Parts: sequence; structure tokens; C-alpha cells
Amino acid sequence: MTIDNAAFEGYRRSPNEKTSLPRLFLGTAIVVAFWMAVTALVLFAGTYIYIVWHLPGPSTGQYMQDFLASPAGILSALTSFAGIWIGLWTAMRFLHGEPMSALFGVTRHIAGLDFLKGLVAVLITSLFSEVLLYWLQPEIARGLIAFSSWLLFLIPIVLLAFLQTSSEEMLFRGYLLRGLAYRFRSPWIWALLPGLLFTSLHWNTASTFAINASVFISIGTFALLLTLLVYVTGNLGAGFGAHLANNLTGFLLISHQEGYNGFALLNAKPLEGPGWSGLDAVLIAAIGIVSTLLTMLLLLHPRSPLKVATNRQSLG
Repeated sequence: MTIDNAAFEGYRRSPNEKTSLPRLFLGTAIVVAFWMAVTALVLFAGTYIYIVWHLPGPSTGQYMQDFLASPAGILSALTSFAGIWIGLWTAMRFLHGEPMSALFGVTRHIAGLDFLKGLVAVLITSLFSEVLLYWLQPEIARGLIAFSSWLLFLIPIVLLAFLQTSSEEMLFRGYLLRGLAYRFRSPWIWALLPGLLFTSLHWNTASTFAINASVFISIGTFALLLTLLVYVTGNLGAGFGAHLANNLTGFLLISHQEGYNGFALLNAKPLEGPGWSGLDAVLIAAIGIVSTLLTMLLLLHPRSPLKVATNRQSLG
């Protein structure tokens, strides 16, 4: 399997001279500031509305935690990722003097067909990994949401999940990766640093060290795949689709997180819960790695019907 990096070379050379390291760091700080501001607004306003309107959800007396665990809280948490989009637009427009579409790829638009291929590939491999996880831990129960309500929230959840996953791809595989690749040739910098930042955000203090380590490995491997897709295509389209499919599986089908299971049809044993052994953690990491490798084959193998395209079109 050979990889042509011509598309990525066009992508890495696309920034203008204003993409210096100080501006990149300042731009990242701007994005984080907007993200935190929108998160705080959503969190406090949502908690207030949750209390005043007596919205459905848990009632333990810890109002903010109850709100975040409620269906309204899950939707609100996804909405908060709009702050990343706002921050990126601000940084690109006023700090770098570029349109935000420059982050999409060398062609400055999302490759729609690659988006669909990434979506389908990860839906397939996510179902495969769920079968293996069921073999490992067959504790699966029907979720609390009624099927009619699930259908009602299906489109809003898909749209908000896209808001979340696309914002993360724009920041970690777009803004940071592109900016660092413009200044550094080594993938140990432009690929590894954004990947580590992205993966570290998924550390859960409620989980054991072993489970956190296994999740860290699984998500880190998936992040490397998302980076590889940018390297092959010079575009964020395939990563948009792959990341969306990965999160939709957990939000809507089988949840492995107690705090985000309000819309899932099925609830598996939560990873932050007790009872996981060290061997379980090793097997969870192995399942994540195998699933990612299968996704890579589906998206990159020359004979795969889901093979992604190389976007080489010049910006002109």
C-alpha cells in the first residue's frame, strides 16, 4: 500500500506568511477562550433553566451534575462546541488573514464523497468492535429512552454530534496540524502534538488508571488514523465522517459512558464504573487498535470500494 503525499504537501504549503508560531499559539488561545466562554454560558444558563423549569433528568441535589446527566444537558454540552468554530473563525480572519475554509483542505471545501466513505467505514468497524466488546462484557441493557423519542431526537443529535466532531477536526487536524506542518517538516511535531492534545482531553478521572490507559491507546490510535487521512487526501472530509460515525455509535446506539447515555438505545457497562480488570483493559485497547486498523484498510486499500480520494486541485 503506497501513499502519495502530494495533496498533503499542497495543504501544508497553503498557509500565508502570517502563520508563525506566536500567532499559532495566540490563535489556539483564542479558540480555547471562546470554547470555554460558550461552555460556561451553556453550563450556567442550562443549569438555571433545568432547575426553574423542572426538566426531566436525575435529581440528586447536585444541580449542575444533574443537568449534565440529563437529556437537555447532553444536548447543551454538544452545543458548547460552537465556541471552537467561533474561535477558529476569529483567529483565521483577524490573526492570519485567511478564510476559515482554508482549513478544510487544499481545495478549500470539504470532500463530500470522502466524508461519506469515512462515515460508512467507521460505522462498519464500530459495529464490529461492539460485537467484540459484548463478548468481553455482555452486560447490555435497554436504554431508558423510548424508541419514539429516539426517532424524534435522531436528527438533532446527528447535527449536534457533527457540530462537536467537526469542530474537533477543524482544531486538531486542521488549524494545529496545518500550522505546525507549515513550520516543521517532522511528523513527530505536526502529527504527534495535536494528536496527544486531542487524546488527553478524553482522560476520565472517574475511571481507573488501567481503563484510562486503554482508552488513551484506543483514541490515540484513532487520532493517528484521522491524521493519516489528512496526509493522504489533503482534506478534512474523511476525518469529518469517520469521527462523526465513531461518536454517533456511542450517542445513539450503544453507550459506554454513564454521563452520555441519555439517547442511546442500549447501555453497556460504563467504562468509568467498577469491576474492570487489568486484562479487560488490555483487551479493550486491543479491540480499539484492531478496529482502527480495519478502518484504515477500508479507507486506504487500493481495492476497497471505500478508498478515499487524493485532493490535489490547486487553490489558483
